Amino acid sequence: MTDLSLAGPPSALVGKRIGSDLQAQRVRSAWVFLAPTLLVLAMVAGWPLVRTIYFSFTNASLTNLSGAEFVGLQNYLSWVTLKSGRTIYRGLLADPAWWNAVWNTLKFTAISVSIETALGLIVALVLNARFPGRGLVRAAILIPWAIPTIVSAKMWAWMLNDQFGILNDILLGLGLIGQKIAWTASPDTAMIAVLIVDVWKTTPFMALLILAGLQMVPADIYEAAKIDGVHPLRVFWRLTLPLIRPELMVAVIFRMLDALRIFDLIYVLTPNNAQTKTVSVLARENLFDFDKFAYGATASTMLFLIIASITILYMWFGRVNLDGGER
Repeated sequence: MTDLSLAGPPSALVGKRIGSDLQAQRVRSAWVFLAPTLLVLAMVAGWPLVRTIYFSFTNASLTNLSGAEFVGLQNYLSWVTLKSGRTIYRGLLADPAWWNAVWNTLKFTAISVSIETALGLIVALVLNARFPGRGLVRAAILIPWAIPTIVSAKMWAWMLNDQFGILNDILLGLGLIGQKIAWTASPDTAMIAVLIVDVWKTTPFMALLILAGLQMVPADIYEAAKIDGVHPLRVFWRLTLPLIRPELMVAVIFRMLDALRIFDLIYVLTPNNAQTKTVSVLARENLFDFDKFAYGATASTMLFLIIASITILYMWFGRVNLDGGER
């Protein structure tokens, strides 16, 4: 009788060991290839972030960064109680301009991302259908997204001009308005103008990401639903939408991250407008225009915390993985 203890490990254990070694080798190779990218990312993103957070706890100015002194949380919130008993609050968290910028940022993000997601879904559904010239339409729909934001903002600034803008001429010709509107200067229409330009530019990006998800849906499902006589709207709500939900959620989070950091479009279209000033614009003004570098660094740090918090909550409650799957 053969002694099994001397016969060597079973084939299943050998295969498992080989698979484990192969997986470990793949992980090591992945880290080797990623190391240069991670190093560059740490230099161009990680180090500036750390420095910005550090400066938010100092009294640094643009002309004297090296002589900055640690002041604790004074840039965030501090208070002084007078002899009369009145307490005066100072710092970013007590600044009405900061909270106005936060509100503008959140409002812009919520409205723009919602509209762009809805329109992007419609465009993606159209582009996913088969029709003559579909390839040409797919390429043409990406033109607004391919145009640099600064160029788009300048182009729309001309079209939205109250004196010689083409948008006012069109609306006047259609009888929709009675007089020319200063779209980017009026407090009532400044945010609307920014949203129009952003939706025009970024909807193709959402459509592209959603279209990628639609392309992965098996055609057999639609054929079976068509044979069973299921209504197209029911197919959309019960089949299409659940199947592309992971890709849709990832598209939303990517767009949301970009919208929360919005700067260039607003800075070009509506400079110095309190109704559209976002956190990024406020931080830039304090960093460079007002020579309140530490205060601007504090605003930038708070923006980073806001974006990180919203992203974590979105991924947690939406049960989203960045690889396009669900937890």
